[in-house]
Amino acid sequence: MTNIIRMSSLYAPTLKEDPSDAELASHRLLLRAGMIRKMGSGLYTFLPLGMRVLNKISNIVSEEMDAIGAQEIIMPILQPADLWHESGRWEAYGPELMRISDRHDADFCLGPTHEEIITALVRNELRSYKELPLALYQTQMKYRDEIRPRFGLMRSREFLMKDAYSFHATQESLQETYDDMSEAYGRIMDRLGLQWRAVEADGGQIGGKVTIEFMALADAGEASIVYSDSGYAADTEAGVCIARPTEYKVDGIEKIATPGVHTIDELAAFLDIPASSTVKALSGKDGEGRLAVLFIPGDHELNELKAVRELGGFTLLTDDEMTGFGLKKGSMGPVGLPKAARLVADRSLQGISRWVVGANDDGYHYVGAQLGVDFEIDGWADLCEVQPGDSCPVSGEPLKGARGIEVGQVFQLGTKYSEAMGATFMDEDGSEKPFIMGCYGVGVSRALAAVVEQCHDEHGIAWPASVAPAHVCVIPLTVNDDTVGPAAEKLAAELAELGVEVAIDDRKDRAGVKFNDADLIGWPVQIIVGKRGLEAGTVEVKHRRTGEKKDVSLSSIVELFTFAHKAVRQGVSPLTAYASILQ
Repeated sequence: MTNIIRMSSLYAPTLKEDPSDAELASHRLLLRAGMIRKMGSGLYTFLPLGMRVLNKISNIVSEEMDAIGAQEIIMPILQPADLWHESGRWEAYGPELMRISDRHDADFCLGPTHEEIITALVRNELRSYKELPLALYQTQMKYRDEIRPRFGLMRSREFLMKDAYSFHATQESLQETYDDMSEAYGRIMDRLGLQWRAVEADGGQIGGKVTIEFMALADAGEASIVYSDSGYAADTEAGVCIARPTEYKVDGIEKIATPGVHTIDELAAFLDIPASSTVKALSGKDGEGRLAVLFIPGDHELNELKAVRELGGFTLLTDDEMTGFGLKKGSMGPVGLPKAARLVADRSLQGISRWVVGANDDGYHYVGAQLGVDFEIDGWADLCEVQPGDSCPVSGEPLKGARGIEVGQVFQLGTKYSEAMGATFMDEDGSEKPFIMGCYGVGVSRALAAVVEQCHDEHGIAWPASVAPAHVCVIPLTVNDDTVGPAAEKLAAELAELGVEVAIDDRKDRAGVKFNDADLIGWPVQIIVGKRGLEAGTVEVKHRRTGEKKDVSLSSIVELFTFAHKAVRQGVSPLTAYASILQ
């Protein structure tokens, strides 16, 4: 018997009101549409409709992985601490790693990612360059002890993820797989119906100097990105910052009283100059515990990841620590700092000869402190977080800004894990060499939320047909009669026989309830079957994404869907194919 989703027996409890703790549209609508339910902080159960969408996303990801030769496996969620000690990440990963002990007091963690497990797996199995390259992937739940789970599926403590890992004898081989994976990720984003950008990123806790994030563009995205029309795009944490500070033209240095001025905005207002004409100072300890003072344009923020890389580690000083070093919060500057201090400034300030900066004296600032005369800088580096308006490092044009949801990321890991864990192979010349590795992740449950963030309106979700819980919902206005109910059942069965995924709202509820739920759940196409229409030989077809409606001959509706479904199988976008029914 053809499978048809029956709303009368479907476990999909919809909600009329927005949940009070749901901030984002995806969180709010997935709860209201009866697709997920919150079980605890950052923990969610996927209900039948949510599972249908989740499985479709997983299938798209798996199809693209299989298409490039990756092989599916499944690895344990519970990971021995010994492996994480080998890689050096047991402590380095931080408090987000969920650590547990068994009855024998052996330590484990719930896997947030699987670099250690996969490396341990292949080091005992792959022995020769002849067996390389190899790419393995899995789709399973991951766990991270988020300090503040929020935004529903966007930042949860348990989430579904596809993670893949590749092993190579040469960098050229890694690059080839990295490129294949990147192209596959682009196809995944397209098939999910997402508007997206691939952006330069930071390796974070995974590691690797070469990495790209695949961002779904959304105002609700947690990540800030910059891009230019030349094709450059980057996460603001990773992007090269070419700031545009402006010089405040003065003839000499002057120490001026600035009572009550402690911030850059207050200083700029006091002097009636733009913040870009001031210099911001931040104090901390470098990787060796020495005092370091960093200087950046006043209209920018410090990128602490860049500071850590430049200084071998960087931790901002507390107020008490600043006092201990004799530093004045809100009045720091390069003139008169302790001799032991290491002074590093953003490269953009090299072209600014005279600085507006703190005087290291409470309530005073220098205007016109001259670089190379009044003070010296020990080193220059890219220290700022890139922002819209900065220069594109490729074209020089001003960068634009957007927000995004990270759906996927690809990494070139190099030998970070293989060297640490002794995972080697015998190369063609007979020598033992560490595997060169790559890893590649797609947040499957996060992708579901990203689709909803992009595809919704004031009435509910508007799923792309590729991931919708079903393509069509047949809505009979009455069910307990001799005409409308049977006609709707017959139509649903005929469509299902074509291979169209069909739901039928066979509940005894009022028409208004059915219409509201259909829009809330987001079926791409709604077919309304009513007595008046049947008398005229028609049904009403509604396209959810556009709201467009059209009366269609009942005798031709199956033929139209046959044509549309055939087009989908031939590669036409489901959205385009089903929209053609209304043309």
